[in-house]
Amino acid sequence: MGRYSQKGEKPVTESLIEETRKQLRREAQGAMSLNIAFIGIVNGLFEILHRLGAAGVDDIAKNAAMDAAYVRRWVDAAYAFGYLDLDGTSFHLSEKGDMMRPSHPETLMPIAIGSVLSTHMADRAAELMPTGERPGEKVLGERKTILPWFGAMLEANFSGFFEREIFPRLSVYKELEKKGGTVVDLGCGNGWYLRALAKRCPGIRGSGIDGFEENVRRAQHLVKDQGFSDRLTFRLGDIKSFAQEAPVDLIAMNRALHHVWDEKESVFRILENHVLPEGAVVIWEP
Repeated sequence: MGRYSQKGEKPVTESLIEETRKQLRREAQGAMSLNIAFIGIVNGLFEILHRLGAAGVDDIAKNAAMDAAYVRRWVDAAYAFGYLDLDGTSFHLSEKGDMMRPSHPETLMPIAIGSVLSTHMADRAAELMPTGERPGEKVLGERKTILPWFGAMLEANFSGFFEREIFPRLSVYKELEKKGGTVVDLGCGNGWYLRALAKRCPGIRGSGIDGFEENVRRAQHLVKDQGFSDRLTFRLGDIKSFAQEAPVDLIAMNRALHHVWDEKESVFRILENHVLPEGAVVIWEP
Protein backbone atom coordinates (compact mmCIF):
# COMPACT_ATOMS: atom_id res chain seq x y z
CA MET A 1 0.00 0.00 0.00
CA GLY A 2 1.38 3.42 -0.95
CA ARG A 3 2.00 6.33 1.35
CA TYR A 4 2.10 10.03 0.35
CA SER A 5 3.96 12.81 2.11
CA GLN A 6 1.62 15.30 0.42
CA LYS A 7 -0.95 15.34 -2.34
CA GLY A 8 0.36 14.70 -5.83
CA GLU A 9 3.66 13.05 -4.85
CA LYS A 10 4.68 9.59 -5.94
CA PRO A 11 3.56 6.91 -3.48
CA VAL A 12 6.27 5.30 -1.35
CA THR A 13 5.79 2.00 0.42
CA GLU A 14 6.17 1.70 4.17
CA SER A 15 8.87 -0.94 3.68
CA LEU A 16 10.93 1.36 1.42
CA ILE A 17 10.63 4.21 3.91
CA GLU A 18 11.83 2.02 6.76
CA GLU A 19 14.62 0.43 4.72
CA THR A 20 15.88 3.83 3.57
CA ARG A 21 15.68 5.25 7.08
CA LYS A 22 17.75 2.35 8.44
CA GLN A 23 20.32 2.70 5.65
CA LEU A 24 20.78 6.42 6.25
CA ARG A 25 21.07 5.90 10.00
CA ARG A 26 23.79 3.31 9.41
CA GLU A 27 25.62 5.76 7.16
CA ALA A 28 25.25 8.52 9.75
CA GLN A 29 26.67 6.23 12.42
CA GLY A 30 29.60 5.48 10.13
CA ALA A 31 30.30 9.18 9.72
CA MET A 32 30.05 9.68 13.48
CA SER A 33 32.47 6.81 14.05
CA LEU A 34 35.00 8.44 11.72
CA ASN A 35 34.53 11.75 13.55
CA ILE A 36 35.55 10.02 16.78
CA ALA A 37 38.54 8.45 15.03
CA PHE A 38 39.53 11.88 13.68
CA ILE A 39 39.71 13.31 17.21
CA GLY A 40 41.93 10.44 18.32
CA ILE A 41 44.24 10.83 15.33
CA VAL A 42 44.66 14.60 15.51
CA ASN A 43 45.31 14.58 19.26
CA GLY A 44 47.63 11.57 19.21
CA LEU A 45 45.40 9.40 21.40
CA PHE A 46 45.73 6.22 19.33
CA GLU A 47 49.52 6.56 19.33
CA ILE A 48 49.58 7.25 23.09
CA LEU A 49 47.54 4.14 23.85
CA HIS A 50 49.73 2.07 21.55
CA ARG A 51 52.78 3.23 23.49
CA LEU A 52 51.18 2.74 26.91
CA GLY A 53 49.63 -0.61 26.06
CA ALA A 54 46.74 -0.08 28.46
CA ALA A 55 45.79 2.88 30.63
CA GLY A 56 43.01 4.62 32.48
CA VAL A 57 41.51 7.89 31.36
CA ASP A 58 43.67 10.08 33.61
CA ASP A 59 46.89 8.45 32.40
CA ILE A 60 45.83 8.82 28.78
CA ALA A 61 45.05 12.50 29.32
CA LYS A 62 48.32 13.12 31.18
CA ASN A 63 50.48 11.45 28.55
CA ALA A 64 48.67 13.20 25.72
CA ALA A 65 48.70 16.56 27.56
CA MET A 66 44.95 16.86 27.01
CA ASP A 67 42.05 17.93 29.21
CA ALA A 68 40.89 14.90 31.21
CA ALA A 69 37.17 15.68 30.85
CA TYR A 70 37.45 15.82 27.06
CA VAL A 71 39.51 12.64 27.01
CA ARG A 72 36.94 10.84 29.16
CA ARG A 73 34.17 11.71 26.70
CA TRP A 74 36.35 10.62 23.80
CA VAL A 75 37.23 7.33 25.49
CA ASP A 76 33.54 6.60 26.09
CA ALA A 77 32.74 7.25 22.43
CA ALA A 78 35.80 5.38 21.12
CA TYR A 79 34.85 2.38 23.25
CA ALA A 80 31.25 2.53 22.00
CA PHE A 81 32.42 2.55 18.36
CA GLY A 82 34.85 -0.32 18.84
CA TYR A 83 38.16 1.53 18.76
CA LEU A 84 38.99 0.62 22.36
CA ASP A 85 38.58 -2.46 24.52
CA LEU A 86 38.19 -2.37 28.30
CA ASP A 87 40.01 -4.56 30.80
CA GLY A 88 38.88 -3.65 34.30
CA THR A 89 39.49 0.08 34.50
CA SER A 90 42.11 0.20 31.76
CA PHE A 91 41.53 0.75 28.07
CA HIS A 92 43.62 -0.61 25.22
CA LEU A 93 43.37 -0.38 21.45
CA SER A 94 41.20 -2.86 19.62
CA GLU A 95 42.44 -4.13 16.26
CA LYS A 96 40.27 -1.49 14.60
CA GLY A 97 41.66 1.24 16.85
CA ASP A 98 45.23 0.11 16.29
CA MET A 99 44.82 0.52 12.53
CA MET A 100 43.82 4.16 13.09
CA ARG A 101 47.35 4.93 14.27
CA PRO A 102 49.08 7.08 11.64
CA SER A 103 52.25 5.03 12.25
CA HIS A 104 50.52 1.70 11.51
CA PRO A 105 51.94 0.21 8.28
CA GLU A 106 48.40 -0.24 6.92
CA THR A 107 46.93 2.84 8.58
CA LEU A 108 43.27 3.67 8.07
CA MET A 109 43.93 7.25 9.12
CA PRO A 110 43.19 8.67 5.62
CA ILE A 111 39.60 7.46 5.78
CA ALA A 112 38.88 9.47 8.92
CA ILE A 113 40.75 12.57 7.72
CA GLY A 114 39.02 12.42 4.34
CA SER A 115 35.60 12.03 5.93
CA VAL A 116 35.95 15.14 8.09
CA LEU A 117 37.48 17.07 5.18
CA SER A 118 34.50 16.10 3.01
CA THR A 119 32.11 17.46 5.64
CA HIS A 120 34.00 20.74 5.67
CA MET A 121 33.95 20.92 1.86
CA ALA A 122 30.20 20.21 1.80
CA ASP A 123 29.59 22.98 4.31
CA ARG A 124 31.61 25.46 2.24
CA ALA A 125 29.98 24.39 -1.03
CA ALA A 126 26.53 24.93 0.48
CA GLU A 127 27.59 28.40 1.62
CA LEU A 128 29.23 29.40 -1.68
CA MET A 129 26.71 27.99 -4.15
CA PRO A 130 24.31 30.98 -3.99
CA THR A 131 27.07 33.51 -4.72
CA GLY A 132 29.22 31.52 -7.14
CA GLU A 133 32.37 32.48 -5.25
CA ARG A 134 35.30 30.15 -5.96
CA PRO A 135 37.93 30.44 -3.23
CA GLY A 136 40.02 27.62 -4.71
CA GLU A 137 42.39 25.48 -2.70
CA LYS A 138 42.51 27.89 0.23
CA VAL A 139 39.44 26.15 1.65
CA LEU A 140 41.78 23.28 2.56
CA GLY A 141 43.53 25.54 5.04
CA GLU A 142 40.43 26.82 6.79
CA ARG A 143 40.45 24.11 9.46
CA LYS A 144 43.67 24.10 11.46
CA THR A 145 43.13 20.50 12.55
CA ILE A 146 42.84 19.23 8.95
CA LEU A 147 45.61 20.94 6.98
CA PRO A 148 48.54 19.36 8.92
CA TRP A 149 47.11 15.94 8.04
CA PHE A 150 46.29 16.59 4.40
CA GLY A 151 49.72 15.61 3.08
CA ALA A 152 49.93 12.57 5.33
CA MET A 153 46.49 11.49 4.12
CA LEU A 154 47.57 11.67 0.47
CA GLU A 155 50.87 9.94 1.19
CA ALA A 156 49.17 7.05 2.97
CA ASN A 157 46.58 6.75 0.20
CA PHE A 158 48.80 6.99 -2.86
CA SER A 159 52.52 6.64 -2.15
CA GLY A 160 52.53 2.86 -1.93
CA PHE A 161 50.41 2.52 -5.07
CA PHE A 162 52.69 4.93 -6.93
CA GLU A 163 55.83 3.00 -5.99
CA ARG A 164 54.31 -0.44 -6.72
CA GLU A 165 52.18 0.18 -9.78
CA ILE A 166 53.02 3.46 -11.51
CA PHE A 167 56.75 4.02 -11.16
CA PRO A 168 57.73 0.65 -12.74
CA ARG A 169 55.39 1.17 -15.71
CA LEU A 170 56.25 4.64 -17.01
CA SER A 171 59.31 5.02 -19.22
CA VAL A 172 59.91 8.57 -18.00
CA TYR A 173 60.66 7.22 -14.54
CA LYS A 174 63.01 4.59 -15.95
CA GLU A 175 64.95 7.38 -17.65
CA LEU A 176 65.17 9.33 -14.40
CA GLU A 177 66.33 6.22 -12.59
CA LYS A 178 69.03 5.68 -15.19
CA LYS A 179 70.20 9.22 -15.99
CA GLY A 180 68.92 11.45 -13.21
CA GLY A 181 67.53 14.90 -13.88
CA THR A 182 65.62 17.80 -12.42
CA VAL A 183 62.05 17.36 -11.21
CA VAL A 184 59.49 19.94 -10.10
CA ASP A 185 56.38 18.97 -8.15
CA LEU A 186 53.63 21.60 -8.33
CA GLY A 187 51.27 21.35 -5.38
CA CYS A 188 53.73 19.11 -3.55
CA GLY A 189 51.91 18.79 -0.22
CA ASN A 190 54.23 17.15 2.30
CA GLY A 191 56.69 16.17 -0.44
CA TRP A 192 55.79 12.49 -0.57
CA TYR A 193 56.13 12.26 -4.37
CA LEU A 194 59.63 13.74 -4.53
CA ARG A 195 60.75 11.59 -1.60
CA ALA A 196 59.43 8.49 -3.38
CA LEU A 197 61.36 9.45 -6.52
CA ALA A 198 64.53 10.28 -4.58
CA LYS A 199 64.53 6.82 -3.01
CA ARG A 200 64.51 5.16 -6.42
CA CYS A 201 66.40 7.70 -8.54
CA PRO A 202 69.71 8.63 -6.88
CA GLY A 203 70.60 11.10 -9.64
CA ILE A 204 67.61 13.41 -9.39
CA ARG A 205 67.30 16.80 -7.81
CA GLY A 206 63.83 18.04 -7.01
CA SER A 207 61.93 21.16 -6.09
CA GLY A 208 58.47 21.17 -4.55
CA ILE A 209 56.11 24.14 -4.59
CA ASP A 210 52.98 24.45 -2.49
CA GLY A 211 50.55 27.19 -1.56
CA PHE A 212 50.43 26.35 2.15
CA GLU A 213 53.24 27.18 4.56
CA GLU A 214 52.22 24.24 6.74
CA ASN A 215 52.83 21.82 3.86
CA VAL A 216 56.19 23.39 3.00
CA ARG A 217 57.36 23.19 6.62
CA ARG A 218 56.27 19.57 6.87
CA ALA A 219 57.99 18.67 3.59
CA GLN A 220 61.23 20.31 4.72
CA HIS A 221 61.12 18.44 8.01
CA LEU A 222 60.51 15.07 6.34
CA VAL A 223 63.31 15.39 3.77
CA LYS A 224 65.73 16.37 6.52
CA ASP A 225 64.57 13.45 8.65
CA GLN A 226 64.91 11.01 5.73
CA GLY A 227 68.25 12.32 4.48
CA PHE A 228 67.18 13.96 1.22
CA SER A 229 67.66 17.63 2.13
CA ASP A 230 70.76 17.91 -0.10
CA ARG A 231 68.70 16.90 -3.16
CA LEU A 232 65.16 18.11 -2.48
CA THR A 233 63.99 21.62 -1.66
CA PHE A 234 60.57 23.11 -1.02
CA ARG A 235 59.17 26.61 -1.18
CA LEU A 236 55.94 28.52 -0.95
CA GLY A 237 54.46 29.35 -4.33
CA ASP A 238 51.51 29.29 -6.69
CA ILE A 239 51.09 27.07 -9.73
CA LYS A 240 49.66 29.93 -11.78
CA SER A 241 52.71 32.12 -11.18
CA PHE A 242 55.30 29.32 -11.37
CA ALA A 243 58.60 30.34 -12.95
CA GLN A 244 61.85 28.39 -13.29
CA GLU A 245 65.20 29.76 -14.49
CA ALA A 246 65.85 26.77 -16.75
CA PRO A 247 63.58 24.07 -18.22
CA VAL A 248 63.43 20.82 -16.26
CA ASP A 249 63.23 17.14 -17.11
CA LEU A 250 59.91 16.49 -15.43
CA ILE A 251 57.06 18.53 -13.99
CA ALA A 252 54.54 16.66 -11.87
CA MET A 253 51.06 17.61 -10.69
CA ASN A 254 49.55 15.04 -8.35
CA ARG A 255 45.96 15.75 -7.34
CA ALA A 256 46.59 19.42 -8.07
CA LEU A 257 45.18 20.16 -11.52
CA HIS A 258 41.57 20.14 -10.32
CA HIS A 259 42.37 23.13 -8.10
CA VAL A 260 43.20 25.24 -11.18
CA TRP A 261 40.96 23.60 -13.77
CA ASP A 262 39.15 26.85 -14.53
CA GLU A 263 42.50 28.24 -15.70
CA LYS A 264 43.81 25.05 -17.30
CA GLU A 265 44.83 26.69 -20.60
CA SER A 266 47.12 29.11 -18.78
CA VAL A 267 48.48 26.32 -16.59
CA PHE A 268 49.24 24.11 -19.60
CA ARG A 269 51.15 26.96 -21.25
CA ILE A 270 53.21 27.40 -18.08
CA LEU A 271 54.00 23.69 -18.03
CA GLU A 272 54.99 23.64 -21.70
CA ASN A 273 57.27 26.64 -21.26
CA HIS A 274 59.17 25.11 -18.35
CA VAL A 275 59.81 21.53 -19.43
CA LEU A 276 62.64 20.43 -21.73
CA PRO A 277 61.64 19.35 -25.27
CA GLU A 278 62.61 15.78 -24.41
CA GLY A 279 61.12 16.06 -20.93
CA ALA A 280 57.68 15.17 -19.62
CA VAL A 281 54.73 16.54 -17.71
CA VAL A 282 53.10 13.93 -15.48
CA ILE A 283 49.57 14.67 -14.25
CA TRP A 284 47.90 12.26 -11.85
CA GLU A 285 44.37 12.79 -10.57
CA PRO A 286 43.45 9.65 -8.60
